[in-house]
Amino acid sequence: MNTKLTLRKAEKFFLKEHADFDEQWLRKVIEDDPSIIGLGELELKEAERIQPKAGRLDLLLYDRGNEKRYEVEIMLGKINESHIIRAIEYWDIERKRYPNYEHCAVVIAEDITSRFLNIIGLFNGQIPIIAIQLNALSINDDLVLDFVKVLDELTVGEEEDEVAVKKDRTFWNNKANAETLELVDECGNLLKELDSELALSYTQNYIGVVKRNRPLNFVIFLPKQKFLRAEIKVSEIELWTSKIEENEFEIVSIGKRSGRIKFRIVKNDIANKRVFLKELFQVSYTERTI
Repeated sequence: MNTKLTLRKAEKFFLKEHADFDEQWLRKVIEDDPSIIGLGELELKEAERIQPKAGRLDLLLYDRGNEKRYEVEIMLGKINESHIIRAIEYWDIERKRYPNYEHCAVVIAEDITSRFLNIIGLFNGQIPIIAIQLNALSINDDLVLDFVKVLDELTVGEEEDEVAVKKDRTFWNNKANAETLELVDECGNLLKELDSELALSYTQNYIGVVKRNRPLNFVIFLPKQKFLRAEIKVSEIELWTSKIEENEFEIVSIGKRSGRIKFRIVKNDIANKRVFLKELFQVSYTERTI
């Protein structure tokens, strides 16, 4: 960057206390550019989506690349209980209506206290939910909207002792397709080469790994329509992120807190990159069982 930057002092204020701004204005800002909230390149699916006997969902946003939908509720000022309950209620309605997509509830407010963060955190892991605090900043005559993620979605399957709803192969065949399930089978065969007692475990939210019926989940799989998403836990995240990229896998995201790298596996990847995948699975499995 060659342009000289000038330091300016920003003044924080609340949109709720300003007559020129309301929730409808903020919703329109996000509608025009969903990426502003910091969750990636999202598309607007629908605004003020009518929910059966439950009001209107502020925004339904869509991540096309990951086949994931975000149910977003907006509130100016301080977050409250009804805001959280509505977000979870709308998330539950949408995931039941459209089970082929991954869903995540999102609450956006100007003031999210530690008390409410703790309340939201109680749901996280059972209900995928993200909390975003909006900071409105005034710099001279300019307005800056700073969206800060104060609570991230906890990947389902990160905790080995969680209670997972058991499903079967037919459930995932209906949710994804036969081709991506074949990729899961090939990964399962690789795991058996590491340890013949490792087996795939079909649950409602992911396909995990068990040994003698005990969940290990050092790697979990989420079959989609066009690809298989693998989420693998490793201690040396930067090292393995580089190696995964060098082997031309597309990385979806990196969870610094969870220690998981999420990446895509597509047709022929396992046949062509079998040695690397086996090494990656081996490292993760070894770290899990030490």
